[in-house]
Amino acid sequence: MEAMALKKLNAHRWPATIAMLLALGVGVAALQQAPARGTAQGDDGKARAERDLIESMSGPHMHHNAHLQLTARRPERPGDRQRAAAIVAALKPALEKYKDYRVAERNGYEIFMPQVQQGVYHFTNYFRGFAETFSFQADQATSLLYRKTPTGYELVGAMYTAPSEATESDLDARVPLSVTQWHQHTNICLPRRGEAEKADWKKFGPEGSITTKEACTAAGGRFSERLFGWMVHVYPFEKSLDQIWSMDDPVSPR
Repeated sequence: MEAMALKKLNAHRWPATIAMLLALGVGVAALQQAPARGTAQGDDGKARAERDLIESMSGPHMHHNAHLQLTARRPERPGDRQRAAAIVAALKPALEKYKDYRVAERNGYEIFMPQVQQGVYHFTNYFRGFAETFSFQADQATSLLYRKTPTGYELVGAMYTAPSEATESDLDARVPLSVTQWHQHTNICLPRRGEAEKADWKKFGPEGSITTKEACTAAGGRFSERLFGWMVHVYPFEKSLDQIWSMDDPVSPR
């Protein structure tokens, strides 16, 4: 049953989609849906916003936040729990080698913003982020989630991503929305380039009071409909379904 469930998870759209993207001249970097390296180079406002987002992802999500879009929780349907279990069953053994974070680094996972103190650090594989634009593979996550330890990093989970334009039906086909909620960060007003240091971050950024394009323009800012794409965390080493698919980092003894 698990094998059948996993088979249904994969969308076979690679050849046609890649051909279309190449024809349009779309670059790989533009399609990376995870926190992306280099996106904030030369843009102090975006760098500050990305840092604030990373810090916010290390703690409880503000579920009633105008800057956070969540998928609606759907009623459970027959097979949803089996599908979710099949994802975990595929992911968990695939993560074993990455309990050594150095193996993750050798396999293309790069730590995101190591200079920022975080509860959970994202090690992101940008090729996987690109690949998840087209299809979902349960045993290959875009990011690995680690806690910092005195000797390095401890693996606690993983993160899947999806394109920002994906519909809730698309996301439900990847991970059932009765089990968890995907999220993305939206409606963010950035200050002018070069003004991040003196900007009022009570107004700007992913926690600021400005949530519309009109208000952002009036404040002299730059409006971004979203930073990054859809994301969902999974903690396969946890015990219960709620903890495994928690939006927030579950705390449990190890």
